[in-house]
Amino acid sequence: MSTPEVTERIKTHLAAAPAVLFMKGTPDFPQCGFSAQTVGALKACNAEFHAVNIFEDPELREALKAHSNWPTYPQLYVKGELLGGCDIALQMYKSGELKQLLSEVGAVAA
Repeated sequence: MSTPEVTERIKTHLAAAPAVLFMKGTPDFPQCGFSAQTVGALKACNAEFHAVNIFEDPELREALKAHSNWPTYPQLYVKGELLGGCDIALQMYKSGELKQLLSEVGAVAA
C-alpha cells in the first residue's frame, strides 16, 4: 500500500526526464547485473536519463512495484510509461528500437 507522499515521489521522478531508470545502485555503480546491463544499453544509445537508486528509498521500491504492476528491477520508463525491465530494454536495444524511441522523446545527447 503506497502513501500519497510516496506516490508523489514516483511522479516527481517520472517527470524529471523523458527517460527514467529505477535501478539497484547507480549508473556508475550498479548493484545487480540486470541494472548494469540496462545502463549499458542506455549508455550505448548515448541516452540522457534520470536514475533512481531504489535501495535508497525502500518505501518507493515497494510502492513502485504496485504502481507499475512490474515485480522486478530495473524498471525503465519513457515519457512516464513503463517500457519494461532488463530483457525488454536489451531486446529493444539490439533491434534499434530503444535508440529510436529515446531519440523521439529527446533523451539522446546530440
